[in-house]
Amino acid sequence: MRRFFLASLLFTGFLASCTPRTSTLGVNVTPVLVKVSEGVARGGAVTVQGRYLGGAQNTKVILGANDSGAGGYTIPANAIQSWTDTQIVFTVPSDAPLGGSWLFVEGKGGRSNGLTFSVYQ
Repeated sequence: MRRFFLASLLFTGFLASCTPRTSTLGVNVTPVLVKVSEGVARGGAVTVQGRYLGGAQNTKVILGANDSGAGGYTIPANAIQSWTDTQIVFTVPSDAPLGGSWLFVEGKGGRSNGLTFSVYQ
């Protein structure tokens, strides 16, 4: 009985130490984008899914950048509908650039990978 109890404590501790963490003290984690909704017209809602997306206070969504992340249009704070560490929902503003381009999220940990996205008129 003692061996089983000790083994289960060790195994449980091992599993707990291997679980992914979404926030880390003192470490800035680069955002990772997984999926973005289909392209929309100006005024439409966009959902971005990923990990380590931070918060609206210290992170921004960039739309209309090139594939290396240069240039682009920063989505204004008043266009953000909701923001969690795994999902951002925003409305495409009326002055957002039209056409196909790249979408990035940029925060203290750096710039995310890019996903292609289109804004229609």
